[in-house]
Amino acid sequence: MRTQVAIIGAGPAGLMLGHLLDLYGIDSVILENRSKDYVVDRVRAGVLEQPVVDLMVQTGIGTRLMREGLRHEGVHFAFGGTRRHINFVEHTGKAIWVYGQNEVVRDLIAAREATGQPLHFEVEEVAVHDVESGHPSVTYCHDGAAHRLEADFIAGCDGFHGISRPAFPAGMLRGFERVYPFAWLGILAHAAPSSEELVYSLHERGFALFSMRTPQITRLYLQCATDDDIANWPDERIWSELQLRLSTSDGWKPNEGEIFQKGITPMRSFVAEPMQWGRLFLAGDAAHIVPPTGAKGLNLAVADVRVLADGLSRYYKGDGETALQAYSDTCLGRIWKVQRFSWWMTSMLHRQSEGVDFDLRRQMAELDYVTSSKAAMTSLAENYVGLDLNVPVPPGS
Repeated sequence: MRTQVAIIGAGPAGLMLGHLLDLYGIDSVILENRSKDYVVDRVRAGVLEQPVVDLMVQTGIGTRLMREGLRHEGVHFAFGGTRRHINFVEHTGKAIWVYGQNEVVRDLIAAREATGQPLHFEVEEVAVHDVESGHPSVTYCHDGAAHRLEADFIAGCDGFHGISRPAFPAGMLRGFERVYPFAWLGILAHAAPSSEELVYSLHERGFALFSMRTPQITRLYLQCATDDDIANWPDERIWSELQLRLSTSDGWKPNEGEIFQKGITPMRSFVAEPMQWGRLFLAGDAAHIVPPTGAKGLNLAVADVRVLADGLSRYYKGDGETALQAYSDTCLGRIWKVQRFSWWMTSMLHRQSEGVDFDLRRQMAELDYVTSSKAAMTSLAENYVGLDLNVPVPPGS
C-alpha cells in the first residue's frame, strides 16, 4: 500500500493533521493502536483557544462546537477568600471555549470517515523504516495480517509513550524535563456548574480548579501528593476539600453531585528537540508535554500540525522542502513560550512545599498584582486565549 503521508496516532494531532491534509488534497493513512471507543471516550482537556476554535469552524468541523460548546470571556482567580475576574475579551478581543477533547476527536473522526480516507484502529507492531531516505515506510499488523505502508513522509502523532520518538537514533534527541512535586486529583460530577467561567484557586491547603464540561457536568481538580492513592479519597473527603479550597467570601461555592469519574494525574513538563529526523516528524504529545494548569496540551498539538500541514502543502505545490526543514525550529519557538506560561501558572497557583508560608504570601502577592494590573492581565489573557500562529487555513475549506 502507498500513501503520501503516513500518520501514526489518531488523537487530536493525528486526526487534525489528516483533516487538514485532505483539504489540501493530500492523501494520508492514519494508524491507531487503540480501539475507536477508547479514543473517543477517554477524557482529557476541555479548553480550546480562540485560534483552534476558528480553525475548526473555518475547516467545516465546528458545527457541534458552536452549538454545544461553552464560550468563556475570562476566568476567575480565588485567593485569600476573594474571587477576582480577568476578562479576556476586554484585553485581547478573544475568548476561549470549553469543549471536551473527546468531543473534538469525535468530530474529527466523523469528518475523516466522511472522506473515505483510511483510518485504522487496533493496529499492532507498528514500526517505521528508512526515514532518512526519500522512501520511508511503516509496517504494522491489522486484522491479523501484516502490512507495509510506503509513504513520502511519516507523522508521529502517537503520544508520549508511542513508537515514533524512540525511533530516532540514539543520541540524536535531547529531552528537557521538569517533574513537579505534586499531582492533580480530578473528578467529573453530575452537578450543574455554579460559575459560568473557570475558577483557579490558591489555598493554604493547596491548589483547586473549578471547571465544567457541559451545563450538567462539573469538572474539578485538587492538588495532592504524587504518591497519593485514589482509595484515600472517598467522595465525602473530596467534596469537603473542594468546598474548603474553592469557597469565597462572596458566597460562591461549587455545587455538589454524584461523582462518576475520578483519578490522579502527575504533573510534568517535557520537550524533545529536534522534532524531526529525515522524513519523520513528531507532533503533539510525542514531542512535548505541558502541565494542565494553562490548558495548552490539545491547543499546542493543533498548532504543531497546522505548521506541518502547511509545510507539506508547500512541498506538494512544488516549493521544495524549505518549510518542512524549518518545522522543528518553527514549532519549538512557540512550544517554549507555551511551556513558560504553563510553568508560570503552575508555580503561581500550587503550594510549593507544605509549611513554607513565605512562598504562600509571595504567591498571593503575585495573584494580587496579576489581577489588578492592566499590563499583567493583558499578558495572561494573550497567552491563555492563544498566541497568534501565522499559518494559512487550507483553501476550499
